[in-house]
Amino acid sequence: MKNKYIDLIEQAFDISSDEFTVNDGDLNWFGIPLMDIIKQYGTPLRISYLPKIGQNIQRARRMFNVAMAKVDYNGEYQYCYCTKSSHFSFIMEEVLKNGVNIETSSAFDINILESLYEAGQLKPETFILCNGFKRPQYVENIQNLMHLGFNNVIPILDNKFELDLFEPTEDFKFNVGIRIASEEEPKFDFYTSRLGIRYNDIIPYYQEKIQNNPHVGLKMLHFFINTGIRDTAYYWNELTKAVNLYCELKKICPELDSLNIGGGFPIQAHLDFEYDYEYMAEEIIAQIKNTCLNNGVPEPNVFTEFGSYTVGESGAMLYSIVNQKQQNDRELWNMIDSSFMTTLPDTWAINQRYVLLAVNNWDKEYQRVHLGGLTCDSEDFYNAEAHSNAVFMPKMQPGEEQEQYVGFFHMGAYQESLGGYGGIQHCLIPGPKLVVIDRDEDGEYTTKLFAKEQSYKSMLKILGY
Repeated sequence: MKNKYIDLIEQAFDISSDEFTVNDGDLNWFGIPLMDIIKQYGTPLRISYLPKIGQNIQRARRMFNVAMAKVDYNGEYQYCYCTKSSHFSFIMEEVLKNGVNIETSSAFDINILESLYEAGQLKPETFILCNGFKRPQYVENIQNLMHLGFNNVIPILDNKFELDLFEPTEDFKFNVGIRIASEEEPKFDFYTSRLGIRYNDIIPYYQEKIQNNPHVGLKMLHFFINTGIRDTAYYWNELTKAVNLYCELKKICPELDSLNIGGGFPIQAHLDFEYDYEYMAEEIIAQIKNTCLNNGVPEPNVFTEFGSYTVGESGAMLYSIVNQKQQNDRELWNMIDSSFMTTLPDTWAINQRYVLLAVNNWDKEYQRVHLGGLTCDSEDFYNAEAHSNAVFMPKMQPGEEQEQYVGFFHMGAYQESLGGYGGIQHCLIPGPKLVVIDRDEDGEYTTKLFAKEQSYKSMLKILGY
């Protein structure tokens, strides 16, 4: 009878052989023996595996360029990384090694770019797309970047008042984009996104504020769908509306040449994940091409702003099971040595699921459990929808010396910033160590401790003690 943990996983899921492999009952991730990492650094442990970032960037580039070649598309494809997904220096440096463009959200983003520029890692010809609501400091920083020689900085206007915040200069003419306030999915809490300018206002706004302005040109039209790039009638309808608006604008604005379709490529959040990336890229490009042909206008350059897709699958979080509690006849709780609410805040904030696997003991029998965090908050738990609101883990026997470790994978986007990295944590549970893993010229993996586990002194200092 097959009742081992490895049998459960192999029977239920088709595990990607290049990412997850099992050797002598222990899990390897991208060929890295995780138990060796745990023995070296301990748990809880946050990991960032840098090579995965470049792999996803090159994959998307290849798919969109192939899609353009298939329909003889005349525009170019430009890949942008949106910094809000992860601002860490090692992430930004790895992203820029792949020659991508950057999308920003607020004033301090620009300070990061200035630092990267001073270090020689950011080239002045890089496209810098400045999204988000523009406060005065953000505007000032954007214009400072322009004066440094960045001639492809494009502020994306989020409302009709932002352009007035920019001080015109006689030295040069700068380009802007306009964000469309897209309609939300019918089941959403509201009808129209709070971000951007309404469809019906965009052409009159251009004619009034930009068309005859000697200091400003309209370079880009931007739209983003909150639910992401998915094969639904809703998504294709919104894309068609945006491209039709682009065509209308292009007829009266010859300098308009770019369409930004935002982000939204999903990442693997569970083991039975399926998504046809190639089909979606090809269909997007084909629909843009056909709509432009029908309207008699040249195809635009296509920009994407992938954040989670860029960095999400490069992240992992490892925990140790420190205790097992039998709470009633049916509920068995495995307690981790940290908190889900602070290290994986999306699990309780938006019920986000991640790829969850045991790190060791794959050759043991499995049992149904719940996973609990260390805080005294009833929301500090994790269960998985794939197993009917429960998790299956290798069976723990009383008196056994060997510890059980678990890993959450593909959580490399947003979790540090949402969890308040380096700040005060719920119930003062310390933030975990952070280790960066890379490959050397020979393909061997290397590890570097980026940050130690948070100390009580750093917390007390923040609190004023």
